[in-house]
Amino acid sequence: MALAHAHMSRGILGVCSAVAALALTGAASALPLDHKGTFVDRAERKHAAAAGKLPLPGTPDLGHLDERIAKKGLPDDSAMLIRIFKAESELEVWMSRGGGAAYTLFAAYPICYWSGTLGPKLKEGDRQAPEGFYTVTLPQISPNGRRWPQAVDIGYPNTFDLLHARSGSDILIHGGCASIGCFAMTNGVYKEIRSLAARVLDAGQAYVPVHAFPFRMTEDNLERYETPAVRGFWRNLKDGYDLFERTHRPPRISVCGTRYRFAETGALDGANPGPIDVCPKTALLLDEMAEINTRVAEQTGPLPLETKPAIAFLPSYLGGPPHANLTKRGPRSLQQLAPETLVPGVSPILTRPLPCSLALASCRSYAALRARLARAAALQTQAHVVKKSRKRKHRHRRKRRRRH
Repeated sequence: MALAHAHMSRGILGVCSAVAALALTGAASALPLDHKGTFVDRAERKHAAAAGKLPLPGTPDLGHLDERIAKKGLPDDSAMLIRIFKAESELEVWMSRGGGAAYTLFAAYPICYWSGTLGPKLKEGDRQAPEGFYTVTLPQISPNGRRWPQAVDIGYPNTFDLLHARSGSDILIHGGCASIGCFAMTNGVYKEIRSLAARVLDAGQAYVPVHAFPFRMTEDNLERYETPAVRGFWRNLKDGYDLFERTHRPPRISVCGTRYRFAETGALDGANPGPIDVCPKTALLLDEMAEINTRVAEQTGPLPLETKPAIAFLPSYLGGPPHANLTKRGPRSLQQLAPETLVPGVSPILTRPLPCSLALASCRSYAALRARLARAAALQTQAHVVKKSRKRKHRHRRKRRRRH
């Protein structure tokens, strides 16, 4: 049993030391709010909307949508793509001319307000607007949410976000000029975007791609907004940005390991590039996570002190650069493997909820170690009980012989 405790202690120290070391880098992931006027423009738009000075400068003529569509020569079966640029506070709508033609810029709209700073959304309640690649289907138009019954749900979190243990929900393109993680467009602009999305989805486009970027992904901007904590993530986003800039067709997007992968589309599939896919090894990991999550018990009560560090390792076998192996803990960080049986003699340390997320390889390794130690302790306890029982029987037999 002493040996088992020694192994267990080394496992706990290994996990906790990794968590503690990485927690020190957590503060570096918060980005400054003074990126050369980026947030000044956003504040000015919010004040203008509050004062009723609408539409905002740069807004297209919202009263003549059909005329603008006709002027662009867009057919009824046009496909659509949305691109969002946070630093520029701008949302673009691109549409195809049909017949496999490349997409053309239909309109650029000022974003009245988005919350947070540059960088991806990490967890529910961080009031951060996300970055990445998403898709909108017909049910995501007017999802009848509590805050905005009329809105477009962009589909956060996607598979990439889930694999990075990012949490959150109801990330919308909506009206008004207030946001706690969404993109507020003012009522008039939102209605036009929703009308265009509903039109193309009704016409047969299965998915409207939404590409959300921190800024226009040029080399100059990457240098201007240089942030080591998200450098690799932004470089990965730039791969998708560059492919669309070169072809003017939405790429096919998949998630493999810790990265997005992109494939060029042609005339046939450019209008319907499909949902975000996963590569085989990522699909295997998702299956493994799903199997684990069928056997979880939710921890209740106050958050234990040992669960407060918020950084841990992603599965190393997923590949990707070292900086991509850091992630915030996700929505299942307090949901752990439930002990199948509670055996007398097994230390509570081996059965209490784990101080890490089972979405992480290091945590699953630690869980497996605890399970092995618990089994060993149970077997040792059972062996002790059997030995004690045999000893009692032997004493009882000796007493009976003496009496005779």
